[in-house]
Amino acid sequence: MEAKQIRKTFFEFFEGKGHKIVDSAPIVVKNDPTLMFTNAGMNQFKDYFLGTKTPEVTRIADTQKCLRVSGKHNDLEEVGRDSYHHTMFEMLGNWSFGDYFKKEAIDWAWELLTEVYKLDKDRLFITVFGGDTNEGLGKDEEAANIWKELVPEDRVLYCGKKDNFWEMGDTGPCGPCSEIHIDLRSDEERKAKPGHDLVNMDDPLVVEIWNLVFIQFNRKSNGSLEDLPAQHVDTGMGFERLAMAMQAKSANYDTDIFSSFIQAIETKTGIKYTGKYDDSSKTDIAMRVLVDHIRAVSFTIADGEMPSNTGAGYVIRRILRRAVRYYYSFLEIKEPYLHTMVQPLAEAFQEVFPELEAQSGFVTKVILEEEKSFLNTLAAGLKRLDLIEKKDNTIAGADAFELYDTYGFPIDLTLLIASEGGFAVDEVGFQAALEEQKARSRKDAQRETGDWEIIDSELDVDFIGYDHLQMTAAKILRTRKVVVKDKNQFHLVLNKTPFYPEGGGQVGDVGHLMVGDEKIKVIDTKKENDLIIHYVNKLPDDPKAMVSAEVAKKRRRLTQNNHTATHLMHAALRQVLGTHVQQKGSLVKDDYLRFDFSHFQKMTAEEIRKVENMVNQKIRENIALQEFRSIPIQDAKDAGAMMLFGEKYGDFVRMISFDRDYSNELCGGCHVQATGEIGFFRIKSEAAIASGVRRIEAVTADAAEAISFSDYDELTQIRTLFKNPKDTIKVVGDLQEENKALKKALEEFKLKEASNLQKELVADVENINGINFLSRTIEMDDTKIAKTLITNVEKTVGNAVILFGVKSGAKVQLMLQISKPVIEAKGLHAGNIIRELSSLIDGGGGGQDFFATAGGKKAEGLDEAYAKIKGML
Repeated sequence: MEAKQIRKTFFEFFEGKGHKIVDSAPIVVKNDPTLMFTNAGMNQFKDYFLGTKTPEVTRIADTQKCLRVSGKHNDLEEVGRDSYHHTMFEMLGNWSFGDYFKKEAIDWAWELLTEVYKLDKDRLFITVFGGDTNEGLGKDEEAANIWKELVPEDRVLYCGKKDNFWEMGDTGPCGPCSEIHIDLRSDEERKAKPGHDLVNMDDPLVVEIWNLVFIQFNRKSNGSLEDLPAQHVDTGMGFERLAMAMQAKSANYDTDIFSSFIQAIETKTGIKYTGKYDDSSKTDIAMRVLVDHIRAVSFTIADGEMPSNTGAGYVIRRILRRAVRYYYSFLEIKEPYLHTMVQPLAEAFQEVFPELEAQSGFVTKVILEEEKSFLNTLAAGLKRLDLIEKKDNTIAGADAFELYDTYGFPIDLTLLIASEGGFAVDEVGFQAALEEQKARSRKDAQRETGDWEIIDSELDVDFIGYDHLQMTAAKILRTRKVVVKDKNQFHLVLNKTPFYPEGGGQVGDVGHLMVGDEKIKVIDTKKENDLIIHYVNKLPDDPKAMVSAEVAKKRRRLTQNNHTATHLMHAALRQVLGTHVQQKGSLVKDDYLRFDFSHFQKMTAEEIRKVENMVNQKIRENIALQEFRSIPIQDAKDAGAMMLFGEKYGDFVRMISFDRDYSNELCGGCHVQATGEIGFFRIKSEAAIASGVRRIEAVTADAAEAISFSDYDELTQIRTLFKNPKDTIKVVGDLQEENKALKKALEEFKLKEASNLQKELVADVENINGINFLSRTIEMDDTKIAKTLITNVEKTVGNAVILFGVKSGAKVQLMLQISKPVIEAKGLHAGNIIRELSSLIDGGGGGQDFFATAGGKKAEGLDEAYAKIKGML
């Protein structure tokens, strides 16, 4: 059965069991501080398990894009080496929220696998929770007895907490689980050793394919367990492993999910894929890395996460660069290649994940630019590797870590290059440097989250902040204390609130609460899963007292100005630049707005002016807000509303319009009642922030006026300096031309002076053991001319070693040039020598074998440097 049909059959089966089939959530997680990426199918349903949201339906099934590369599930370095590890993978799942429990979950799983998919019952083994005395939990006999009605008793295995007790995290919903494993070995291997002996033993052919989790407990922060008010089912079946079983393959990569992509790489490289799963075939590993990593990179970019140097973006960049390293090192591909795989991938998944097909052009360009950039970095890293001092023929651990941290060289690549070059690497020192960095990261991320103190069991939280900035008679539902880097934070949830929680780019509201006679400052408001959390400076003395609340009005008003201006600017950009413009991120504060968008070249001054004029025209038109607070999503689509990739929309959405033919977006943020409230709009800056992504920063109202007045004042001062000419631009241009001509004349004078000095220097060259040697201190501000001078002297005399001490004010620089014949005959290396001499001038430096420099501040060390190199010769 083809992979597409396997997935389709899963949906049809559970639809027949009364489940609603829902879309995958974005692979990039928002509104959950505990996760960067969706790493399990249940992530989008966390609120239902936590009891902070009531599900609209109690039975759901889907396939979820997941990513596991960091934190608890750090599988990245294993990907490509074995037959089953992946970065991005699909998780098929079915859920029950307080509906059915163990009996139905087990019966249906068995029915689907054996009666629908026709998997061999004799190859299936079952594990159940075997109890844990420390937790005070007995064996899950309920699940075991259900299974024993379906399979022989010797196929039901009791396992410990590590394998068969699932937990969401350190705290939260959890429970025993029951796993279904399949033995894919040959009949001969199965006769030689029974399959139940290999369950959970990391055998690549005896693998778990489905995990049925029975969520019935809540883990508190003190480690204790309490029963949940309702019992839930959360199942997850790895799509790639299921395809391997269904297609009778011995590896995930041999299924039709990956095979066409591997064949394309074979065609590109002329290298045959052998299907070996050990370290003997680096080309096989490289091909598997490519076909895996392109999925992770493409889908995360399509869901709105751009490669960057921080957070989730850094993880994506690491994955992308790992793929580039592998094709560069092992497949002899020296030009960007990964981007060519995006379109075939988009076509393969368009039925289930259409967001990649919709953005394939953009994703392709982003990956291409990232590849180009890293290939340049790779070349720079290889040069750096050549220049590193190899004491005792070994690269120091600190230097190996610098290559890893600065140039993206993993230790295995450094080891490979070292072995080819005949030198070693201090791996112990590298690991020490790596652990030191990890320890710093752990310290920076220290956070202790206390349990919620439930004050009122009411679940629903009502946001009234679209219509009101203050309110009375609210109740506190829950409170908690969080310790971040040894500092206390206090969190508080109300049953209704006017405070907007950070989201959609808009910052959270601040203000204050009155709890009885006690005034409590709200310093931020955020959303965690579906709870609106007020960050307060303290918890109230009486948490059961009624609460009144007031949002800081001016800050909210200015924030609303900037949010509406963002919508107006987005529409203007699409009109001026083209409909390829898509929002890729935003920040809306009270003092400015920031907007990231897809576009592949710098905006011209004319384009910026057109956008500003269009937005200001819409402001002057004083267009009234049209808010459709809860309309069916299909109605919004029919109205042409802008929908952002990477967002998970419900069946009902909020649509914001300012002139339905101009700006029409799905948005949960706060806006002005009419565009005239914004007053005025100015763009402050426009620049690139990533491959194919530009960033605009802009201001509105008073801040926009202030910039205009500042520009005018500055221009007035310039005119005054030039005695108020008729044509200021011409006067400034003439001055620049004059300055340019004078600089050129000065440079020609310096070169002439240097030419005279060159003759003098050539005359001072002395011969030491057949080498022409010269050392000299020269006073010169322009190091570029000094470099030209040393090069010309070396060319004139030949077979030379020349060392200059260049003095410029309080600074001093050593400059060393060695002729190639001397390098070849004597084995000298300018970079290594200059590093040794640099300590004499209290500095540091390096360079290539023929030319190197070192900067310092101790001019009196120059003579010692001259004597030392002369002694070497």
